[in-house]
Amino acid sequence: MSKKVSIGKVVFGLALGIAIAACNNNKPNTTGTAGKDSTAISSSDKIVYVNSDSLLANYEYFKEVQAKLQEKAKKTQSELQAKGNAFQREVADYQKNAATMTAEQRQSTEERLARKQEELGKYNQNANQSFANDEAQEQEKLYNKVADYLKAHAKEKGYKMVLTYSKGNPALLFADESLEITKEVVDGLNAAYKKEKK
Repeated sequence: MSKKVSIGKVVFGLALGIAIAACNNNKPNTTGTAGKDSTAISSSDKIVYVNSDSLLANYEYFKEVQAKLQEKAKKTQSELQAKGNAFQREVADYQKNAATMTAEQRQSTEERLARKQEELGKYNQNANQSFANDEAQEQEKLYNKVADYLKAHAKEKGYKMVLTYSKGNPALLFADESLEITKEVVDGLNAAYKKEKK
């Protein structure tokens, strides 16, 4: 299980890469109203973006989840290594003593070692599956937290759409930096997470 935790890239690459559209029902009507400039672009017409690399690097919840998953991966790897080493020692002992064993003892030991090898393989498979399940659950939680926050934030600020940009997956080729809202989103997410932890 020498797996790097890729939770953020997967979540943002797939989920937020498309966009989160905000409710825009409360948009003021500027056409035909005296004294208002109908050609002015209001904040409710804005399409903004978030740099997901920066967001993940600075979002405390993500950092804690990543650390937790890495710790679990390290612990599982250590357990697998210990079980593997113990099994290798048993095999080495058998090979060393095989010449002095009876045919019946050799057969019995070989059958026991074969069962142990199979059990070790199943343990490894289960450990990897358990880690993948934990990672998927954490990805979903992360996506929901960010998506829910962005929906509310976009509605409050009057943004029509929030896009995402990631250097490793640049679906957005260019955007004016004045449209980037990463810092305000990170600050808001961290503030919400701090409250949630209390």
